[in-house]
Amino acid sequence: MSIQASTPQNIARAAQLLHEGQLVALPTETVYGLGADASNPAAVLKIFAAKDRPADHPLIVHLADAAQLKDWASEIPPEAEALARAFWPGPLTLILKKQPHVPGEVTGGQNTVGIRIPDHPVALDLLRAFGGGVAAPSANRFGRISPTTARHVDEELGDAVAMVLEGGACDVGIESTILDLSRGEPVVLRPGMIGVSALAAVIGKRPRLRGEGEKAPRVSGALSAHYAPRTAMRMATRAEIEAAPADCAVLVRAGEYPDGRYAMCIDAPFDAQGYAHDLYANLRALDAANARMILVEYLPDDDDWHAVHDRLGRAVVGSGAEDDET
Repeated sequence: MSIQASTPQNIARAAQLLHEGQLVALPTETVYGLGADASNPAAVLKIFAAKDRPADHPLIVHLADAAQLKDWASEIPPEAEALARAFWPGPLTLILKKQPHVPGEVTGGQNTVGIRIPDHPVALDLLRAFGGGVAAPSANRFGRISPTTARHVDEELGDAVAMVLEGGACDVGIESTILDLSRGEPVVLRPGMIGVSALAAVIGKRPRLRGEGEKAPRVSGALSAHYAPRTAMRMATRAEIEAAPADCAVLVRAGEYPDGRYAMCIDAPFDAQGYAHDLYANLRALDAANARMILVEYLPDDDDWHAVHDRLGRAVVGSGAEDDET
């Protein structure tokens, strides 16, 4: 893999690589994506091979302009148009009925497709240069911690990627909110930093959260085990962390712990937005500490923290497993 500065020449070269059916890693405001031409089934299959991703796990199509939405979605309700005006470019993915030509490799064989416009200048420049839709899940091994820097992509995928465009650290740091509009009622299938209240303010109704066991379109990041470190991990109270053995690595908020007390101790931002921004980088650092276990201090239980709770819960379930077990 070649990490390249995001110059106009390199963006043009990356667009050409996409047209040639190659994989390009691109920065977005959420996480780095592993991009392929969404209209080219053979190119899309390279994403699954590079990530060891199950073939029925759908991808999100990234566009440069909302005017392209009709090229990919066959039914666009008024709510979708209103949300696109309000939040695109931005960390919101809409699930809509797909156009017949959208490859099944992108949709996991479903009749729906996930679409968003990323809010990152490099991603938008690349999408404009390419001219079409780019399928781009997170640029990491399936089930592992999502990448928020170009270096993370290199650590995860190496030579499986033709080029990665350098775009700095991602501004949001966790994946987009996914809202299903394909079944009439708006349903959040994956929480993100655009919360239910913000969505409701635009469409005039409060989307509900996906129910346990509910039949709904499959989407990225919805499996019980995801975003996971290889080190075993669990949530813990402040008292449990203070009593933990020295060979543990810990993630706390505004903690006052003696230096050198643990294998590693990271003091995370106190607010939900800052915590989410740093979350995956912090988990990667803790995972590299060769600790016996990662302990993460319990977080507030309110709407602002819903997306972070979601990511940590799935990381706990998937933690401690080797790649071939995820």
